[in-house]
Amino acid sequence: MPNSETHQPLSRNLDLEALRQAVRWPNPSPLVVLALASQLLAAGQDDQARAVFTELAEQDPDQPLYAALAGLFQARAGHDLDQALRLLDRAVAQAPGLSNYFRGLLLAQLPAALGKAGTAVADLELVLALPQQAGFPVGLRRAAYPALAAAYQALGRSGDAEVARRRAGPALADPDFPSLTTDWWLSREDGFHFGPTQIVQPAAGVHVAQGFDFADVTAILTGEGIVLVDTTTSRAHVRAALAELRTVTGSSAPVTHVILTHAHTDHIGGLEEVRATNPGVEVIAQANFADELRLQRHAPPILFRSADPSGAGRWVDVVPDRLVGAPEKLAIGGVDVILYPINGGETSDGLVVHLPDQGVAIVGDMLMPQLGAPFFPEGSAEGLLQAMALVEGLAPRTVIHGHTPLTNLFTIAVFPGLALALSDLYQRTLQAIRQGTPLADILATNHLPASLRDHPEAVLPYLLLRDNLVKRVHHQRTGYWKADGEGVEVFTAAAWAAALDLLGGQTAAAFSHAAADLLDRGDAALALRLAEYGLLRHTDDRPLRDLRRRALYRLLERYQQLSPFKFAIYAAAAGVEVPPAP
Repeated sequence: MPNSETHQPLSRNLDLEALRQAVRWPNPSPLVVLALASQLLAAGQDDQARAVFTELAEQDPDQPLYAALAGLFQARAGHDLDQALRLLDRAVAQAPGLSNYFRGLLLAQLPAALGKAGTAVADLELVLALPQQAGFPVGLRRAAYPALAAAYQALGRSGDAEVARRRAGPALADPDFPSLTTDWWLSREDGFHFGPTQIVQPAAGVHVAQGFDFADVTAILTGEGIVLVDTTTSRAHVRAALAELRTVTGSSAPVTHVILTHAHTDHIGGLEEVRATNPGVEVIAQANFADELRLQRHAPPILFRSADPSGAGRWVDVVPDRLVGAPEKLAIGGVDVILYPINGGETSDGLVVHLPDQGVAIVGDMLMPQLGAPFFPEGSAEGLLQAMALVEGLAPRTVIHGHTPLTNLFTIAVFPGLALALSDLYQRTLQAIRQGTPLADILATNHLPASLRDHPEAVLPYLLLRDNLVKRVHHQRTGYWKADGEGVEVFTAAAWAAALDLLGGQTAAAFSHAAADLLDRGDAALALRLAEYGLLRHTDDRPLRDLRRRALYRLLERYQQLSPFKFAIYAAAAGVEVPPAP
């Protein structure tokens, strides 16, 4: 629900604050604008969103996205509906597509007597008919179908309404289920996927299989056959990706080489399938590959292991045929392939694959925003900055990452502005550590380097990396006793729960009342933690279980565009699967 001025959250949504600042800089990226809209929706801040986008629409009347969002939030906040519709109509006239989507969502919610259901159906059917290649985010269909069902029903088209309801899935089956618009989907059986399956061709002779797994697979065509870069999490996933790739590359071409960008399981888990079906294939990895495998093997169990989207915590025994410890050039079937070992970014065994004639650099997870799996002591800011400088120096036209969203977002054009901002953040973090500033207080500075004003396309990539870089540097530079006293004494969750129970008079109702208040304020993470402490003391309390579920749903909504790891962990904790976008 919208937060009133007297019922503010106790914690800060730093991403939301930073996005609100960034949209006021010159020429903000549309991705930043949409990310802000998503965060405001998740926070229930319709009035604040109306003010932000109305101001932007007045400053730049030629930008239809501002007018569309101003109209949408004006209506949601209960302000002048006629003016809201005029704004949306103006946006549709300026730029059909996304503007139709926002108008259709709004019109579908209006009373049937207003006679807007027909326009709502036309708007939503238009965007649903757009091909995947049109750039319209697949995940937006999740919200389109519930709205379309309502509009069909208002027109008396009960059969069409029922079909739309079925396609809407859990959005209508559970009234508390969050409003999701992400392309991401996950299931216990098939794992985490960033979107629908597709084969893209970023350069001549280079094809990428996306959506078959958490990680992508790249195929390089040579005169001898196919060079694969990475092999997904499982044999089944790489088998499906290869089958689709062969519809493009030809079914008879053998896989002659496999290059592993690093040792995380989502990149090596399908290797045995490739070896079994391609006798004589040569597997190439970086010299530190075995060390990274050992690190994973001896790491503690992952929180909600079933939610681990990368498979990084599962042990896979892989022995490469060839190790690369220095830059090395291979000539494979008339194609030059240059391999560069990198140390840092995500892991110490990274391998960059450069195809100079194609203008392509394949970088694996060098720029994975977590700077290493968040559950392992790996990755480094220093290594990330060095690797970015290396890749930028190669001057590729195209950078292919190990995961679809990274390829789409972290383009080579982003590198200069992003590296400058991350270097600024890194230095500030080191200075704060030397001064004994607690981690939470470093994060709370919500640092947005001024240099980003001149690099609007780097703002969202920076925000995805920012907190993780600070956490990684802080944990690597500090001991288990922190400057603020954290870690000097350590208490179990059960002990904290018992102390809070005493404070609340040893009643489940005290936990429920406080958790419900926090949830209403928009403090979903605090509400979740309090509900879980309460359940340690009052295990069968139904209101607490319900509050825990609702808090998890709100966190799913908040992180659906910003953090796949948090999204997967909260989905697993809630016991829900998120089907593919319809």
